[in-house]
Amino acid sequence: MRQQNEYLTALHETTLGLMNRLELDDLLEAIITRAAALIGTPHGYIYLVEPGQREIVQRSGVGVFSKFIGHRRKPEEGLAGKVWQTGQSLAIGDYRTWPGRLPGSRLNIFRAEVGVPLKSGPEVVGVIGLAYLDEGRIFGDAAIALLSRFAELASIALDNARLYTSLQQELTERKRVEEALRRLEKAVETMQLGVTITDIQGKILYTNPSEASMHGYRAEELIHKDARRIFAPPELWKPMTLEEIKEARTWKREGINVRKDGSTFPVQLISDVVKNDAGQPIGIITICEDITQRKQAEEALKKAKEELELKVAERTLELKKLNEQLLADIARCKQTEEALRESKERYALAVQGANDGLWDWNLKTSEVYFSARWKSMLGCGENEIGNSPEEWFNRVHPEDIERVRAAIAAHLKGSTSHFESEYRILHKDGVYRWVLSRGLAVRDVGGKAYRMAGSQTDTTERKAAQEQLLHNAFYDALTGLPNRTLFMEHLERALKRVERHKDYLFAVLFLDLDRFKIINDSLGHLAGDQLLIAIARRLEACLRAGDTVGRLGGDEFVILLDDIRDVSDATRVADRIQKSLALPFSLRGLEVFTTASIGIALNVPAYSRAEDLLRDADTAMYRAKMLGKARYEVFDTVLHTRALKLLQLETDLRRAIEHQEFQLHYQPILSLITGEIVGFEALLRWQHPQRGLVSPEEFISVAEETGLIVPIGEWALRTACVQNKTWQEADLPPLYVAVNLSGRQFKQQDLIERIIGILTDTGLDSRWLELELTESIIMEDAETTIKTLRELEGLGVQLSIDDFGTGYSSLSYLKRFPIDTLKIDRSFVSDITTDPDDAAIITTIITLAHSLKLEVIAEGVETREQLDFLRSQQCDKVQGYLFSQPVPAKMFEKLLREGPHLTP
Repeated sequence: MRQQNEYLTALHETTLGLMNRLELDDLLEAIITRAAALIGTPHGYIYLVEPGQREIVQRSGVGVFSKFIGHRRKPEEGLAGKVWQTGQSLAIGDYRTWPGRLPGSRLNIFRAEVGVPLKSGPEVVGVIGLAYLDEGRIFGDAAIALLSRFAELASIALDNARLYTSLQQELTERKRVEEALRRLEKAVETMQLGVTITDIQGKILYTNPSEASMHGYRAEELIHKDARRIFAPPELWKPMTLEEIKEARTWKREGINVRKDGSTFPVQLISDVVKNDAGQPIGIITICEDITQRKQAEEALKKAKEELELKVAERTLELKKLNEQLLADIARCKQTEEALRESKERYALAVQGANDGLWDWNLKTSEVYFSARWKSMLGCGENEIGNSPEEWFNRVHPEDIERVRAAIAAHLKGSTSHFESEYRILHKDGVYRWVLSRGLAVRDVGGKAYRMAGSQTDTTERKAAQEQLLHNAFYDALTGLPNRTLFMEHLERALKRVERHKDYLFAVLFLDLDRFKIINDSLGHLAGDQLLIAIARRLEACLRAGDTVGRLGGDEFVILLDDIRDVSDATRVADRIQKSLALPFSLRGLEVFTTASIGIALNVPAYSRAEDLLRDADTAMYRAKMLGKARYEVFDTVLHTRALKLLQLETDLRRAIEHQEFQLHYQPILSLITGEIVGFEALLRWQHPQRGLVSPEEFISVAEETGLIVPIGEWALRTACVQNKTWQEADLPPLYVAVNLSGRQFKQQDLIERIIGILTDTGLDSRWLELELTESIIMEDAETTIKTLRELEGLGVQLSIDDFGTGYSSLSYLKRFPIDTLKIDRSFVSDITTDPDDAAIITTIITLAHSLKLEVIAEGVETREQLDFLRSQQCDKVQGYLFSQPVPAKMFEKLLREGPHLTP
């Protein structure tokens, strides 16, 4: 028995050493080294199954096996091959006489050999083996059993190492994608032109820094403001009607915009209507360019032209009067010719150096000159495009050609000051490019155009950026579903339809996935994202063409069921969704199952705001979760009443904080060793002005949800520390006070600073404070929890896990948490004298805690029989109604002075 205990102790210590190794090669070497030392032989090896399941390869070895690293075995080849093939342990007494030995093998020097499979679930992933060279030594049943147990634990360590490697690869890929998205966002944010996206009512959804700076604002000042009232003069505040927006395409105009300081400046605006898949307008995107310098140049040119015309008139008059100056006139003509020659040279240089393509159309001969740049924009060489207008028009997209021709005709007719049109034109590679073409006609004295020239600019990249910005503004980046903004627009539109058609009925379904966080935490965020995408596709498949499904964020989805007959239509869709989600999802080779809690709200009675309808669907969803999840609930008057009640409770809580209606009661904690009071727990109570004393069970969940638990919890912690210090200064025995720390408090970035501040302000030594945390809090983000707990440990504060046994603590994490005490939940204590299972659980918890050098407190002790059982199991401390119920401070002080005492 003593030898078996020694083996178990060595196995326990060895396992702890393996669990902290995550690099595969390092782990394999540690496994075989520790296994060999555990069994008592210097010779051992580890084979791992190669990808493809065709061979196993030796990945690590000690003793003579260190020379065979890299050797391969097929199924049933040698002892390792047979263990791999059968999945069963195998031991042989003498390798030389074993029928399955490899002929001519250098392994014939061994006498006894044993092999044990390494498994991941039911699958054999490797073989661990040991050997003796000495004559007469064999591997007995005890050694084989010990090696098998070690192999099970080593398999867990291997799974941890593989999971660590997989997570590292996923993290690298996620960072790469996020960097690409940041580069795209940077490109848009650094555009020189202003970009603004509004909804169809003119409310700004997005604006880039150039737009905001151009008007004297910061970008965040403009979000949700009316673009017309911010940018345009008052006379242009009249909004476009929905019909006007539907008819509009791309429209360009020049106008005057207003800066934040009231000053104005000229702008050129280009706007596009954005439509959804159904062809309905959902927004407007506008590009804004400050043309102040261009306008100044045009004004200067106009003034110069007027001055030139005046001079020409004066010269003409002089010629009529003074024929004698003919020679001087001829000289001036020569000067003019020279200037014209220079002008032509400048024009030729400008054509060669311009990034835009240039065109010059002789309307009399119907010939067009296209510059080399104009042709290269379309991927063509100098001689691949002729001089016919059809070379241009035949390449314009069929959907755009009529608009282009109409714009040219309007300008030639004199209806517009210049020609300008943005359209698609066919590239040589067969792909259409977006271009912006501008031009100006030259007219004779009769006003008839005989020539028209202009430029062509490639706007493909700008168009793509506009479309991407617009998509990002209205659609979820992960699933491609409508986001909250677009879904709420659809919901508002449905409410307006009710105003016109009183019998029109629709429903909103609010879905929240059950257990998504567990899947996300266990398989990784990448797998979680893949699950959300797959769920989005299944939801779409459950709906009709006219319905809308959107994602609000996280694992929350919403559905708008349009034009239904009654509530049964909505519940049938909910049933269909539940059946669809019940089918397994395949994520990274694993089958994953999930369900959803669904809340349903109909537009009866009449709603005036979309937010209220979505809120009621959300309320019904929470009701479904409370009733067991994986179901749906329809919002009705009962839920409405309950929602109002919770709202009133939240209001009362806020008033309670302001009016200091909270108080603390205290319950003693006694040592089963000395029988003395060694500490006490501070328990929160609410003295409601109308309802009297309110139990924490009724209001703590609301306080957690609203965040009010943070100021309440800090008040409780500070008050408990003040009271403990007061009793110590009154010469009462020094005791520690236990205070529960909520999840929201524990996640505060400045938690350590707050606790230091409370201890400093109250003067209480940190060793007399114990902080209690539940299992669910510490396991939510275990690595971050370890860091925070170590900082608290550094303050000298005691730490305990409250309600232990009701959560899902990982033993591998439990041994890493710097905690002092496990507190057994009262639900186990209440039946220990009648329920053997509860008694066994408590015995196991006490044994586990003591093996980890932790103390154990049992709460909820109410009978002498419960106390006797706990004492017999060597429980360290107890608390409960057997000794005292939680009482106010004055009564507890009296209790301290009288001192309840147990017989040790």
